[in-house]
Amino acid sequence: MGVVAAHTMFGLPALFASGHARHGAAQIFSEGLATMGLLLVIALVSHGRGTATPYAVAAYIVGAYWFTSSTSFANPAVTLARSLSDTFAGIRPADVPGFLVGEIAGTIAAALLIRWLLSEKVSAESGVSR
Repeated sequence: MGVVAAHTMFGLPALFASGHARHGAAQIFSEGLATMGLLLVIALVSHGRGTATPYAVAAYIVGAYWFTSSTSFANPAVTLARSLSDTFAGIRPADVPGFLVGEIAGTIAAALLIRWLLSEKVSAESGVSR
């Protein structure tokens, strides 16, 4: 619905597939890194200072848009939505599976890293050595 609303606001057709090519190992790696970074920001900032999480997420997404070659979709819903809009931020439907693979890999890496980092922090706070 967000894509339809955005297109309507700009006088574009309600839905149309993107033709913006985003493929290859570099793009997939970039998307995995973007996803991992976003999840790390969410988990670690919310764990330490929850009220700052929305600001940290916004700052990360703005930065990741510029420092990743994929422009940091970092979310399967965003990836699918961008395939329905033929704008600079779009992605060809044929390139969506690669981005989803990158996002899944980034999610797995983030989960493992978050688990390790937070278990280290809990151990340090409780005085238990590992």
